[in-house]
Amino acid sequence: MALVLDSGVLLAALNESDPDHGACFELLQSTEEPFVIPTPVLVELDYWLRKLAAPDAWLIFCEDVGRGAYTLYQVDDRLLVATSDLQARYADQPIGFVDAAVATTCWALGERTVATLDRRHFGVLRTSAGEPLAIVPQ
Repeated sequence: MALVLDSGVLLAALNESDPDHGACFELLQSTEEPFVIPTPVLVELDYWLRKLAAPDAWLIFCEDVGRGAYTLYQVDDRLLVATSDLQARYADQPIGFVDAAVATTCWALGERTVATLDRRHFGVLRTSAGEPLAIVPQ
């Protein structure tokens, strides 16, 4: 078992001024499963931390990755195709590449829970069998 993380949860956990900081920080502190981060999340996280003038938070996060606090999950050609297929299936929704990669990473790993603040997008996504992802934090 693992918990796949979207960028919003990481951003809030790293940014004390974020209104969701408490819930996201607590989630990361209390979860016993290993954390998995799809590599596209890194670009989004770096962008937002720099935009919020928090580049030190990015460096601390990278040190945490180096210490093994998170496992990075590579988007290979198979997952890229699955991600674009998901975007095509939800063409009526603005599902971006990063969100789609997070969802397809969950499914590739057999995980049914995602850590995200984006309930609008993740709340509508379903597996090919019609199963939704459980979303944390509540």
